[in-house]
Amino acid sequence: MPVRDAADTLPAALESIRRQTLSAWELVVVDDGSRDETPRILKRAADADTRIRVLRQPPEGIVAALRRGCMEARGLDIARMDADDVMAPDRLRLQTEFLDRDPSIGLVSCRVRFGGDPTAQAGYAAHVDWINSLRTPEAISLRRFVEAPVAHPSVMFRRVLLERFGTYAAGDFPEDYELWLRWLDAGVRFGKVDAELLTWNDPPTRLSRVDPRYHTHAFYRIKCQFLSHWLKRHLHPPRELWLWGAGRITRQRFRPLESLGIPIAGFIDIDPGKLGRMNDGRLVVGPHQLPPPNRAFILSGVSTRGAREQIAETLVRTGRIEGEDFLLAA
Repeated sequence: MPVRDAADTLPAALESIRRQTLSAWELVVVDDGSRDETPRILKRAADADTRIRVLRQPPEGIVAALRRGCMEARGLDIARMDADDVMAPDRLRLQTEFLDRDPSIGLVSCRVRFGGDPTAQAGYAAHVDWINSLRTPEAISLRRFVEAPVAHPSVMFRRVLLERFGTYAAGDFPEDYELWLRWLDAGVRFGKVDAELLTWNDPPTRLSRVDPRYHTHAFYRIKCQFLSHWLKRHLHPPRELWLWGAGRITRQRFRPLESLGIPIAGFIDIDPGKLGRMNDGRLVVGPHQLPPPNRAFILSGVSTRGAREQIAETLVRTGRIEGEDFLLAA
């Protein structure tokens, strides 16, 4: 658990860990340069429970703290936790049992409860609903290019993954999403306990709201990098890539694919004003003018809420199969 200046929420997070029905745990807390009451709260907790180890370091950032925490952890399985979230009492037991039961799974998550105002923070609440809808390894893998398919503080993974496929990376991208994409690209299977085992809070100061590494353009840069790997493995001539979404923003978001060796043959849109036009030198067609499946692989890049599901339904009605003939990526 990396922490910095979390005195207001830390006691509840620590209490939820102490209440775990699985008693054989070790908590490694990396205090990344806290200047509030956090160090004193952690000292009291460690003095009262020998299972809690506190590591102090100057403020180096969350990636450095995560790396150190993973390196110092002594268990075969590593669970993530944030200092502003709360675990359900059975979280560690159920996730450990899940990994013990299925050796093919490398990482296990769970359903999460949105710990914010669903009206004022409707976008994040919708993201939580979407994450919770991904219940199987196949769904998590298939939808990974839409958004991060698991909530970071909800996961438990086998330590061996760090040794085989690398730990958290530092860069101008969200460190958790990059790690999930890298591990999934390497063939790691992600599972999910079908139970609500974490309250995922959404304070206004959380990094995903204030750090530029979590801005939309950063997500699409790293997404396109790993999406290009997937497409190179699955897209073969005479099939060409067609992007659903002819608007300027969608075209800009997926333009990195071309520099990564994945040309876009044309665009698909439902706006009558765009149909028949040339955008970036390529034709824009409507859904009724789609090239046949053996000639075109469809990448859906429209991020408008509700559009993703409508596009998927349209493509399925034409006989296309998700993961074979089309992919959702926004």
